[in-house]
Amino acid sequence: MISKDKVTDIFCIIDEFDKNFALELKKNLLPVTDGKKHRNRKTSLSDSEIMTILLLFHFGSYRNFKHY
Repeated sequence: MISKDKVTDIFCIIDEFDKNFALELKKNLLPVTDGKKHRNRKTSLSDSEIMTILLLFHFGSYRNFKHY
């Protein structure tokens, strides 16, 4: 079982990675020029939170995300 301290450490590491990755992605991303409107809605969970949940799920003993 992973303790709360480890979860916090894992989240901090992932959050730092995500900040750096987002900056690099923004610099190297090609602009969208297809003439359609695209939504940029803010999500309820950050990318770091989603990655942390998925990482902890895969390290756990659950076989189904529904029962997590």
